[in-house]
Amino acid sequence: MPSTFFLLGPTASGKTALAIEAAALCDAEIVGADAFQIYRGLDILTAKPSVEERLRTPHHLVGEIALSQPFDVAQYAAAAGDRIREIHARGKHVLVVGGTGLYVRALTHGLADLPPADAALRNQLESMQPEELQARLLQYDPVAAAAIDLKNPRRVIRAVEVCILTGKPFSSFRQQWNTPKPDVQGIVLMAERTGLYERINRRTENMFMEGVVEEVRDAGPIGSTAAQAIGLREIRACCEGLISKAQCIESIQLATRRYAKRQITWFRKETAFDATASSRDLAEQIARRVGEQL
Repeated sequence: MPSTFFLLGPTASGKTALAIEAAALCDAEIVGADAFQIYRGLDILTAKPSVEERLRTPHHLVGEIALSQPFDVAQYAAAAGDRIREIHARGKHVLVVGGTGLYVRALTHGLADLPPADAALRNQLESMQPEELQARLLQYDPVAAAAIDLKNPRRVIRAVEVCILTGKPFSSFRQQWNTPKPDVQGIVLMAERTGLYERINRRTENMFMEGVVEEVRDAGPIGSTAAQAIGLREIRACCEGLISKAQCIESIQLATRRYAKRQITWFRKETAFDATASSRDLAEQIARRVGEQL
């Protein structure tokens, strides 16, 4: 992917501001790689770039998919590939910015030869309790059960679905993702853990001051994929009076910190990228590296 640079990192690590600054310096457009910012709506909950930021720098695959629509990594890879080619055709550089590891890996390693989703089977699996799904995965593929996030129903359902549809362990397909494509370039923004967690806590508190409860209440139909967004379940519980506002904020902070920890673990394994801390001239460094790709 000539003149495509990846800017990755955990949530709340400062990717958005850095990407916009770097894009202005090297005449680039931004392609999002976030599984929930891709949806239209829930802007506060998913910490999307602001309207002003998106006007300043063109953003693609941010706020484009209806909340009720299922969306998976194969659809993302196809859509992102189309956008990247279209931007290159206009003579612009591309910054792929986000923190969803599966989306990034689909672009940098290609997709494993997985079967498409089966609607009837997917509905059946979605009706199961998390414990039953986890037991199924452990039965079909202990290796996958040990490797993926069992608290993420979407991941568990997909793994079980692949096992059933193919008769093969889901982990056998993940082995196809071991080697990145040549000439993949980018950085992972690694923030100091204590400071990162403090920013996550402050951002969560600010979300409530900005009206995230009203945003969730007025969102309309939300499909099973978008419903996995961190904080949605907790805010709905708060709206129903099942938990207090303080409990809701604390639960979202904890869930987001845990998610950031998983992101850090994932990106540490992505050897195609350089890990770096934020610095005053990092945007200039990124712009310079993007220019050197030509």
